[in-house]
Amino acid sequence: MESGNDMRAFVIGNVALDEAVTVAEPPTFGASIHAEAGAIDLGGKGANQAIVLGRAGLPCRFCAAVGEDSRADDILLRLVAEPIETDLVRVAGVASDFSIILRTTAGENAVITTNAAASGMTGEAACAAFAGAVPGDLLVLQGNLSAATTGAALRQARAMGMQTALNPSPLREFFADLWPLVDIAFVNESEAAALGGTEALMAAGVAQVVLTLGAKGARLVTATADVHVSAQPCEVVDTTGAGDCFMAIALASAALRCVALDARALRHAAAAAAITVSRPGTGAAFPTKAELADILRQP
Repeated sequence: MESGNDMRAFVIGNVALDEAVTVAEPPTFGASIHAEAGAIDLGGKGANQAIVLGRAGLPCRFCAAVGEDSRADDILLRLVAEPIETDLVRVAGVASDFSIILRTTAGENAVITTNAAASGMTGEAACAAFAGAVPGDLLVLQGNLSAATTGAALRQARAMGMQTALNPSPLREFFADLWPLVDIAFVNESEAAALGGTEALMAAGVAQVVLTLGAKGARLVTATADVHVSAQPCEVVDTTGAGDCFMAIALASAALRCVALDARALRHAAAAAAITVSRPGTGAAFPTKAELADILRQP
């Protein structure tokens, strides 16, 4: 599906290699347990969101920091296979980030991610990645960058007239100072509770809040509306990356139709997330370009 306007998305965030293992139950400290090994996959919240935006047909540039190591070479090879423009910043003296995913046989997961490379992204490098943006373009951020870099990117985007979307995961204390620079926040139930709820986010200056509720669907909350969309029924195999997929498709659906976020965008996002959770893996589990084209044609 091709973009219906000239809007571009710029995703500044982290990228990692994911290594998953499946266990019957999460271990306690001090325990030694057996696990079933899974494939090594491309992950990281920033990469996840950029890949799905690109597969949806929205022109997307992704910028992330990596180390100077073989893992960075592997990451680049995987990213260039995706329909996105990739800008990797090499940071000396650190290892490229990676994630260990503990996945239960019931489909739940816990993710342990290193952050040294992502933390090495400077505000200068982040802002340079969207230097060619125009008013109305979209900046997408998550919680893996430093306070200085996140703030610099948001301030520069606001000065350029861009739309800004933030997924505050992992939660960071410095977000409290940045909400007036965020147009759209995507939060899950635990994040919303920790941040004081959707009302607190809107009072802090966020124009739209999307609250994802897992099997209960999602809500879009604005100053004038509170829209609920049901989740798509599916068999849950692996929830890794589902929230990133949801956010990317909600944003892409609205952007490709040249409208603000709406119930249709959330329905499209729910359908895409349902495909993601029905498959093992991270990048490998995301819907294909063809699958997303079918979803984005749905009313």
